[in-house]
Amino acid sequence: MPPVRDLVGYAQHPPVFDWPGGARVAVNFVLNVEEGAEYSTLDGDGRTDSALSEVAAARVPLGDRDLGYEGMVEYGSRVGVWRILRLFRERGLPMTVFAAAQALERHPSLAAAIAASDWDVVCHGWRWAEHYLMDEATERDHIARAFDSIAALTGRAPLGWYCRYAPSVNTRRLLVEHGGFSYDSDSYADEIPFWVDVAGHDHLVVPYSLVTNDTKFIGGPLVTGRDWGAFLIDTADGLVAEAQLHPRMMSVGMHPRILGHPGRLKGLIDFMDHIAADRRICVCTRARIAAHFRAHVPARGSQVQP
Repeated sequence: MPPVRDLVGYAQHPPVFDWPGGARVAVNFVLNVEEGAEYSTLDGDGRTDSALSEVAAARVPLGDRDLGYEGMVEYGSRVGVWRILRLFRERGLPMTVFAAAQALERHPSLAAAIAASDWDVVCHGWRWAEHYLMDEATERDHIARAFDSIAALTGRAPLGWYCRYAPSVNTRRLLVEHGGFSYDSDSYADEIPFWVDVAGHDHLVVPYSLVTNDTKFIGGPLVTGRDWGAFLIDTADGLVAEAQLHPRMMSVGMHPRILGHPGRLKGLIDFMDHIAADRRICVCTRARIAAHFRAHVPARGSQVQP
């Protein structure tokens, strides 16, 4: 059965529950590790990826290596990722890693650092590639390869899944058929998790956001880290203001090659300082959010076929 749309969701009757510690807003920091898994002529793709580039109008001939873009990507894995990891270690904050498996395969020291942490890992594909462009057999293979690779590299199986930008019409069914995933984040449709029916199986969706995401630095509209930090603060304040009505979650998306620059990271630090003492806010991994929601809002026969 092809996917159908749900334009109603919880409507005026969201589920009644609190987040861990009685909090009303759960903040989840997500580090997207993609460097080395993007399209590359060296991997036989016939082109260099052009997404999330600091230069919007580069005109390297198709099929040639774009050494400028490669350098920007390498900055993320050589410098930016360690700056972000150090910040989270110093603050003792939990984090979720959206990892493209090939990126970890090519960066053993980063894979080891993640393995040594208590951060949770979500499969972000075997490569940083669009699943909606894959045929079903290829997509099934990429899902299995990503799961096995990340489990081997980090010493623990990933519980969640997230595609590059959007899933295919087959993705969710293939995840359920694989059997190793307890949820996916391939939705931007809500601010709390929700259940869907996948071929008679209750499947949990923990939505993500491209709104509170550092991709806003690329191509505008944001320029300074303080701009982004102010927007994150305004978002958290807005969610807290609604706390008596319903619980909410806030996903903060980060990329080492974007946010890893010191001028941009300042905004994240401002946001961390702002929420640090607010007991209405808890900072959680995505796995904890999924487990907590599953325990407090169990599936009751999902109605929507994703």
